[in-house]
Amino acid sequence: MVQNVPPTQTWEAIQADPQAQLVDVRTDAEWNFVGIPDLSAAGKQPVLIAWQVYPAMNRNPSFEDDLRKVGFTPDHHIYFLCRSGVRSLAAAEAAQAAGFPHAYNVADGFEGPPDADGHRGQRAGWKADGLPWRQK
Repeated sequence: MVQNVPPTQTWEAIQADPQAQLVDVRTDAEWNFVGIPDLSAAGKQPVLIAWQVYPAMNRNPSFEDDLRKVGFTPDHHIYFLCRSGVRSLAAAEAAQAAGFPHAYNVADGFEGPPDADGHRGQRAGWKADGLPWRQK
């Protein structure tokens, strides 16, 4: 079962644990137009592996292989992030099934749920928690 981890706790783990990594599973369009977490203060960079391929949004058939290609092993603690925590949960479940037991979902994702006006990034998530991010 995949554990949901708040963004602030994820950031603390990324900074403290050399085996902890953040995998951003959003699309190229999201990385380029919305921004990405900035992990440079922790001496790391987010690993960008799309869970779904834009624009058709089909599941990335090489997702698990891509995790292995970047060098992840079963010892890594991998935190998966998407816009709101839905795609990243599916990605974390797939990672666990593929032999990565320490796979976690970043609760509320990068932008969190929409507010009453339909805007994201204000109520919950990586950005709303004031964690570092940058435009790609």
